[in-house]
Amino acid sequence: MSVAVSEEVRTTKRSSGGQMKIQCNRAKMLEAFDIAAAVAPKRSPKAVLQNIKLEVQDGTAVLSATDLEVGVRIQVAEVQTLAPGTALLPVLRFGAILRESTDDMLSLEADPQGTLVRGERSEFKLPGENPDEFPAVAGFAEKNYHEVPARLLKEMIRRTTFATDPQSSRYALGGVLWELEADKLIAVGTDGRRLAKMEGPALAVGEVRGSEQPTIVPTRALQLIERSLSDADAEVQLAATGNNIIVQSPRLTLTSRLVDGRFPRWRDVFPRRDQPITIDLPVGKFHTAVRQAAIVTSEESRGVDFQFGEGTAVFTGQAAETGQSHVELTIGYTGSKIAIMLDPRYLTDFLRVLDPDKTFQLEIKDSESAAVCHTDDGYSYVIMPMARDR
Repeated sequence: MSVAVSEEVRTTKRSSGGQMKIQCNRAKMLEAFDIAAAVAPKRSPKAVLQNIKLEVQDGTAVLSATDLEVGVRIQVAEVQTLAPGTALLPVLRFGAILRESTDDMLSLEADPQGTLVRGERSEFKLPGENPDEFPAVAGFAEKNYHEVPARLLKEMIRRTTFATDPQSSRYALGGVLWELEADKLIAVGTDGRRLAKMEGPALAVGEVRGSEQPTIVPTRALQLIERSLSDADAEVQLAATGNNIIVQSPRLTLTSRLVDGRFPRWRDVFPRRDQPITIDLPVGKFHTAVRQAAIVTSEESRGVDFQFGEGTAVFTGQAAETGQSHVELTIGYTGSKIAIMLDPRYLTDFLRVLDPDKTFQLEIKDSESAAVCHTDDGYSYVIMPMARDR
């Protein structure tokens, strides 16, 4: 096998004249290509951006994509380099080949005339474009940055992006605020009706200074980062430079322009109150009860009434056109009764990003003040109440 490959490499070098040639694991290529394709615009005045650039050199294969706001470089695993080079791969056509092919391995050959993709019993010829016309996508060259555990960053993204509002025009709510301190990262997402905050350790490397402007990372960029991180990744490097954020994981580098505008004074959202009522609740069972009570809610009557006391949580929903619901759950809180009406959609968004076997704390003062949820791993969630009179 190795003798045959060596002979093929020698033949390729003699005949290709600089032509790129690789063999790749189709599934691994598709996994990386889909992440890059999420950045490439579906429509653009610059047609070249509807391609993904493949660079093969020094035994590595890297895919690059950009829409001039977000740029990504991602390394492809299990690629055998027969001849180094560069090619532009059209997002729609090459992506379809990767998805529809049933081959485990594919062969790619590229020259200025186009790219030839071969499977065991298939062959595709795609037209070529000049790779030199593709905008450069920056790599990570920062000396001053923060280092965050990959697993933690992935969890922070998952627990904050759902609370953002990309359509907001009043505030810069289309992203998550990152506050990078000497020893920790605080991430905050809000849409004005609820707020999700999580913090965790971050190590400052080099001479890291506080940014003069808020670091608001677009939700779309964060979702790409989360999608690309794996449980095998150890650390991720983050650096805010001017109007951009650059993030590097073991196989991906992503650059993105920051969201412009003013972020709400999020610390003021957390209510200041003495001796609030704190109730310990099981995530999984509480989530099930909330979903059941929400079955009869409607767009006009969205709220579910939550009553806690004497060892029981009672959930009631009601809408004239859809009916009524009444659900009970045994809980550990045995104090005096307290009630609050909340939008069940906001509660289920919070509960679905938690481990169903864990517990969380619900902090309430009265029916007119914000409810605050806490977990024991640095996560907090604020929900504004709804009017209880229907």
